Amino acid sequence: MSRRLESDAPINQSVERAIRLLGLFSPEEPELTLAQLTQRLGTSRATTHRYTLALRRVGLVRFDAAAGLYSLGPRIVELAATALSGLRIVRIAGPTLERLVSELNETVVLSIWDGEQPVVVRVEDNTDRLVRIVVRVGARLPRSGSAQGKVFLAFGPDADELPERERSEIAEARVAVNSQVVEGIRAIATPIFQGGEITAAMALVGTISSLPDDPRSPVARRLRDAAEALSAELGSLMDERRTA
Repeated sequence: MSRRLESDAPINQSVERAIRLLGLFSPEEPELTLAQLTQRLGTSRATTHRYTLALRRVGLVRFDAAAGLYSLGPRIVELAATALSGLRIVRIAGPTLERLVSELNETVVLSIWDGEQPVVVRVEDNTDRLVRIVVRVGARLPRSGSAQGKVFLAFGPDADELPERERSEIAEARVAVNSQVVEGIRAIATPIFQGGEITAAMALVGTISSLPDDPRSPVARRLRDAAEALSAELGSLMDERRTA
């Protein structure tokens, strides 16, 4: 009998809605009212209230009665720490990120895809620099307006979201560059693969004066070499697990 694919399994609507409700909070909007949650969840006020009560009981949501505002609960922090510790790429990439900071004197950022956008899971930088680009772990980056987002799109199932020329250039160079001229910030990103699929993006983040915009520059090449070494290491670990 053929094994049923996980994607074919029925979805529990209550679980799906609860997860969607948690996903409504963001760094830009860490607190939301019941009315906002109801509108964005697309349910009745009574239904949304039931979900918030259930999530409050298990510590995933908290409620400030005086302000009438909901926010993510302390249990989320525990789950996030557990999730990060379980990501093999976060552990393996640490020494590589540290070496890149030492060699290039730029902030190095590791991101994974959450299904919609890149999420920063590790950051290494030089704390001695006079000018530092601060990137926060847990930050969600623009889907197509960041170098990391462009990398995930170019090598993922949603590649058609990028203009054909840009997609081809990123695929050929295995590097994406994104510049925010007004803020003076530039990022160079490259993919990390596992099992033939993109599993993470590693990026250098600095100023437009310190990072070149050429995806084939020596700096971009060094970043790509480091990512390819990580991809090879992840592949070796998979092969070892299969033969164990």
